[in-house]
Amino acid sequence: MEGGGGGGCGVLAEAARPAAGMVVVQMLFSVLNILIKLALNDGMDARVLVAYRFMFAVVFLCPIAFFVERNTRPPLTRKVVLHLFLCGLFGFTINQNLYVLAIKLTSATFVTAIANLTPAATFILVILTRLETLKLRKRAGQAKFVGTLIGMGGAMLLTFYKGPELKLLRRLPHPKLVHITKAHHTHPPSTGNQILGSFLGITSCFSYATWLVIQAKVGEVYPCHYSIAAMVCLFGAIQSTIMAACVERDKEQWRLGLNIRLYSSAYAGLVASGFAFPLLSWCLRKKGPLFIAVFSPLMLIFVAVLSSILLNEALYLGSVLGSILIVGGLYLVLWGKAKEQAEVSKDDEMGRESIPMTPTSEMK
Repeated sequence: MEGGGGGGCGVLAEAARPAAGMVVVQMLFSVLNILIKLALNDGMDARVLVAYRFMFAVVFLCPIAFFVERNTRPPLTRKVVLHLFLCGLFGFTINQNLYVLAIKLTSATFVTAIANLTPAATFILVILTRLETLKLRKRAGQAKFVGTLIGMGGAMLLTFYKGPELKLLRRLPHPKLVHITKAHHTHPPSTGNQILGSFLGITSCFSYATWLVIQAKVGEVYPCHYSIAAMVCLFGAIQSTIMAACVERDKEQWRLGLNIRLYSSAYAGLVASGFAFPLLSWCLRKKGPLFIAVFSPLMLIFVAVLSSILLNEALYLGSVLGSILIVGGLYLVLWGKAKEQAEVSKDDEMGRESIPMTPTSEMK
């Protein structure tokens, strides 16, 4: 009896590990958004911050990839290198620069809500590139289409409607962490910054969706997660550094001391890219992409609470309503995708059952 109970507890603990891992990932990324906002409030250039992030990530990931996968890593081909370069361009350089600039113009909570449009952006991208067809006669296709419209509607509401401030989070203790920076941008963003930040955030979702499509192809022919992460970070670091050096030539912007700029850059590279991404990849291998996407709204909750406590940011009704629509659209798209995958699996099983067994196959 005891052995059976212990085995049951072990199975339960094993099943709970991916869920616990995803909660940790969302918390780590939430802290990253807060640190990014603090560094930007301190006057750090957004492009320099992104460049330093990938520099730290390369220093951390390259030795791990070299030693862990040195015996299993297949030879690099020109096609794989090109795909990795494009992954660095769309998934890291373009996506992260747009994402950080959007945080600078608006708020961490606002951009985190917009980031939940990524599944909808992916759906639009695969339809436009004809990687998938729009099947409006099936419930799965209808769900993905309607979910995309709801999510985009939520983004518009988030952008153009502010509404009254919600005082609920104001009751929480505030440690005044904003005072460690030179500038305190705690006032709400202007309408122009809100619109531009929304555009940059949505564009970053499409850039990230492009990376997802390319990354899926690379993973099929080069199944080494640490090596892929290290090389993509390397390309991202080179691209981001060149872009930042062309735009920002002030040496003071590149100087790191023992301050929030160093802490944010190091955390972004070592913890968010070096630790959280491998943990995310492990959860992805265990449970699949739909399981991963289900946890993304957790980050929105964490960031909203942390922003109110640490950055003294106000929370408005428009942000809450827009976020609810975006998350609702997200789950509708995910439900349609899950139903579509279930139908494909069912068709495959029926196809295998319809194949008559030969005497040879029966003996095997």
